[in-house]
Amino acid sequence: MHELAMTAPNDPPDSSHDEISPTARKAAFGQTARAVAWSFFGIRRSKDHEQDVKNLNPIHVVIAGVLGAALFVLVLVLLVHWVIGSGVAH
Repeated sequence: MHELAMTAPNDPPDSSHDEISPTARKAAFGQTARAVAWSFFGIRRSKDHEQDVKNLNPIHVVIAGVLGAALFVLVLVLLVHWVIGSGVAH
């Protein structure tokens, strides 16, 4: 006797459940950081973007985005302090 697969009520009978849960994706955090860094510049190839959507963990993307934004603000603050302290802004 063969087993019946459990499906949700709205699933069509031939739907595949091969998709990986977004939080179970296996891309390394370094790959995520690289993708976010390129996104800050606005430079992404569509092929790479499609690959990122399949492989990157959304939680890692959020963390990398927040860290990238904080680093950007920190660099700007340090740059302003350096310019003001050096007397260039007179």
